[in-house]
Amino acid sequence: MATVEVSFTPLPAHVRTARLVATAVARRSGVAESLLDEVRLAVGEACSRAVEAHRLYCPGEPVRIALTERPGRFEVEVTDTGVAPDDRPGTRDGADSRQLQGFGLAVIAGLADRVQVSETAGGTRIMMSWPSSGGSS
Repeated sequence: MATVEVSFTPLPAHVRTARLVATAVARRSGVAESLLDEVRLAVGEACSRAVEAHRLYCPGEPVRIALTERPGRFEVEVTDTGVAPDDRPGTRDGADSRQLQGFGLAVIAGLADRVQVSETAGGTRIMMSWPSSGGSS
């Protein structure tokens, strides 16, 4: 099982780099060419959500991504530590941030083969995966 880990300052400009790295690792892991756009878009959406959470609640903390090649699967885990103080939802242009986050999760669910979202006291973890022909035991 090979894993590539990336952490980056929560700036929107770094989301593009995360997408490029994820696409390159997915290709190397044996993800079908026809799925690479889905990987790129899903990782971009998950990283954009994380950047926004960090921008609002913990701008000094990095966003973390783990790209893992497993037998028959390519997994991407995006972890943010952006938790609203006292679990209060933030607002953006009058909209509840939880509604905006729900929309992003719906997009990710439509792009990834499998999605698992974990909300913890420390933030959010989004695990996405796609079938691949690669992977080692």
